[in-house]
Amino acid sequence: MQIAQVRGTVVSTQKDQSLTGVKFLLVQFIDEEGQLLPKYEVAADSVGAGVNEWVLVSRGSAARKLSGSEHRPLDALVVGIIDTVNLDGLSLYNKREQY
Repeated sequence: MQIAQVRGTVVSTQKDQSLTGVKFLLVQFIDEEGQLLPKYEVAADSVGAGVNEWVLVSRGSAARKLSGSEHRPLDALVVGIIDTVNLDGLSLYNKREQY
């Protein structure tokens, strides 16, 4: 899994039938210092994440392990909304301090 920030949403009215009803998010990955990386990815959302939240993103075949996603053509799936991230005793992120 990787840590990312939700930067926006993606709407697609024409898509594979198996993706009907799936919410898509535009996520930007975060490095070990809490800095945004230049890489973006579209990820399906399984947890109801919102813009600016830090999330856990499962990628590759692991994105299809979630019940109900086994037959969807997914490469990335938001599987968790992060409350806090601490590294070496330092707080990189605290959701309560963001809002």
